[in-house]
Amino acid sequence: MTPLFAGLFDDAAVFPPGSAPLALAVRAYGARRRVWYAGVAGPLVLPAAALPRLAPLLPEGEPTLPLSVTFPDGPAGVPASLANAALLPVELRSIEVAVPEGVTPEAFTAALDAALEDAPDLDVFVEVPRDGRRLPVLAAIKGRHRAKFRTGGVRAELYPEEAELAAALAAAVAAGVPFKATAGLHHAVRNTDPETGFEQHGFLNLLLAADALLHGGNETDARTLLSERDDERIADLAHGLEGARARAVRGAFTSFGTCSVTEPLDELIGLGLITTPTHPEGP
Repeated sequence: MTPLFAGLFDDAAVFPPGSAPLALAVRAYGARRRVWYAGVAGPLVLPAAALPRLAPLLPEGEPTLPLSVTFPDGPAGVPASLANAALLPVELRSIEVAVPEGVTPEAFTAALDAALEDAPDLDVFVEVPRDGRRLPVLAAIKGRHRAKFRTGGVRAELYPEEAELAAALAAAVAAGVPFKATAGLHHAVRNTDPETGFEQHGFLNLLLAADALLHGGNETDARTLLSERDDERIADLAHGLEGARARAVRGAFTSFGTCSVTEPLDELIGLGLITTPTHPEGP
């Protein structure tokens, strides 16, 4: 598995629009550990509310389950969930915490610091608001936490336009804050969804925009790459992300949440960016 795509797809199967039942998502994650493309998957992403229902779904003797746990209402529930996770056979890799509406960056970071008192080394992704708090939040988490950008959802207004997303990525890269993305990245290349009409960002477009910003590009360059819809051009540019350049861009853009691991994988195979083994092992 090329380093460019290793661990790129965080398994968000339980979230819309997939909305898989928890038991099915856990079982599918376990089965995927035995397939040739297991390396593309990051942790299973679950809401904090799902933790109390996990224990019966994790049979004794199975490998620990890698998790990233989301807190859409802010950091208040973090201590209880950390205690809950400590009782389960899981590997808590990260948490993802939203900044509640109307809460100042200063108040949020103070509450987050208090919630993480017993877990100072835990990786934390802070969901950056799409308002005037964006830059102050990025400044507050610089050198401490990572960012999370929402790139879509079940309504058209949840998709940031190219200019907004380019500005957010540029701010994160300039601040040296690694980031992940969530929602709406259903395809590798920018597209218009034929059923909903939503303008959807491509996850390869995000990778290329981040790479450009890391190598002297500006917001205009990032916006141009986010707007690109030519599959062949995007694939050609992605082929150039190798070695140190691939490691650098993945250090900036760590992963994105997806309801399906196989669908984005199939697109990368179709674009010639991942090659299937001659004799794949596993189911």
